Amino acid sequence: MTLGFTALELARIQFAFTVSFHIIFPAISIGLASFLAVLEWRWLRTKDPIYKDLFKYWIKIFAVAFGMGVVSGVVMSYQFGTNWSEFSRVAGSVTGPLLTYEVLSAFFLEAGFLGIMLFGWGRVSPKAHFFATLMVAIGTCISMFWILSSNSWMQTPQGFAIENGIIVPADWWAIVFNPSFPYRLIHMAIAAFMVAALLVAATAAWHLLKGRRDALVKTSFSMAMWLILVLAPLQVFVGDAHGLNTLEHQPAKLAAMEGHWETNYDEGMPLYLFGVPDMQEERTKYAIAIPNLGSLILTHSMDGTVKGLKDFAPEDRPNSTIVFWSFRVMVGLGMLMLLLAFTGAWLRKTGKLFESKWFHRFALVMGPSGFIAVLAGWFTTEVGRQPWVVYGVMRTKDALSPVSAEQVGLTLIIFVVVYCVVFGIGIYYMLKLMHKGPQFVEAVDLEPAGHGHFKTPMRPLSAVDESIDQQDSNLNKEKHHD
Repeated sequence: MTLGFTALELARIQFAFTVSFHIIFPAISIGLASFLAVLEWRWLRTKDPIYKDLFKYWIKIFAVAFGMGVVSGVVMSYQFGTNWSEFSRVAGSVTGPLLTYEVLSAFFLEAGFLGIMLFGWGRVSPKAHFFATLMVAIGTCISMFWILSSNSWMQTPQGFAIENGIIVPADWWAIVFNPSFPYRLIHMAIAAFMVAALLVAATAAWHLLKGRRDALVKTSFSMAMWLILVLAPLQVFVGDAHGLNTLEHQPAKLAAMEGHWETNYDEGMPLYLFGVPDMQEERTKYAIAIPNLGSLILTHSMDGTVKGLKDFAPEDRPNSTIVFWSFRVMVGLGMLMLLLAFTGAWLRKTGKLFESKWFHRFALVMGPSGFIAVLAGWFTTEVGRQPWVVYGVMRTKDALSPVSAEQVGLTLIIFVVVYCVVFGIGIYYMLKLMHKGPQFVEAVDLEPAGHGHFKTPMRPLSAVDESIDQQDSNLNKEKHHD
């Protein structure tokens, strides 16, 4: 059952598996919540029914993603008590309050207004409904704030003291706004918005390829491409600043990301485009490098000195083989996002944005790239922090609960089976909704004393009220609206 893995290795695999499943859903809901707020704001300003119909469509996908994100997040929190109880015992006085603040300030806010957002159409005034949508969008961002504050403190711990082997808070301002937090918060926020933008663009591209040219599809595609054009270049600058912060506070992680073994005292550090870092031989094999470019990027100097992995004791080095490639997957996809953004801008200028099928195929293929980039970034961050659970303070092996490899292995198998079934069905459902695409509302159904919004069902399970297997019998009518 354990396949030769230790309890520590299996516990790390289990947490990596559950967090990988979890992170994709908050990434969707954070981005889509803000997108829904923009759509409703545009509807209130212009009264153009296109924005109302797009809101009605995307809120279904948001609802599914939000629900799966909550469920998968609860499972993760339990692991702090089951597999990582020593971490909770030693560092819980810092991480526990931060997660509590997230529940009190974000989760309660989201829960309080989510029902109005999902089921309040026609039952509250338009402005009240927009306020609820805005509160849910803000709540998702506040949740991201506290989660990243907690995780960033584990990366760059500040504002604490150690008493009798227990970490105790000494300065909450320093804890919350630790050195890496601002960079990681902005980096993750942009990533979440990019996830949503790429998802919306890919969905619209699919329907453009299928021949739809109505205003719903065009508006979705246009809005998504504008957002990608703004965010993709911005992420490059934020990523550069984040890298400089990592060089200052986590130099071992940075060296592992670059496959950099020898400190370059006498010459500039090369940038490895390709290579296979070997942890045993302490070198990067088959390296394809650009001389001095590593120093230029990391120190903004052609001959800047960067510490190599050999400057750190072997037991303090992250696994460069994993971090090297996860980082390059993230950066490579970022470059493709830039290409998508600039190509879309050029096609828009030439009037071919909605007619270039090769570009629509490119946008469709890029749909999952946001998720993959987020996962690659988290692997870089978390594996690069090893062997520390609290960087430089507490080692991961010392955070483990007194559990056996057999126990962790059995629960890991259960997690894999249940997650693949439950969340597999949820993802399949979302894909079917995307396949169907946005629909025009043929009639506005008002409450007897309504306020002009279309009516929504009273029962929560009816929020997604259309058969996902229904054929698009109204395709010709949709084209007629173009």
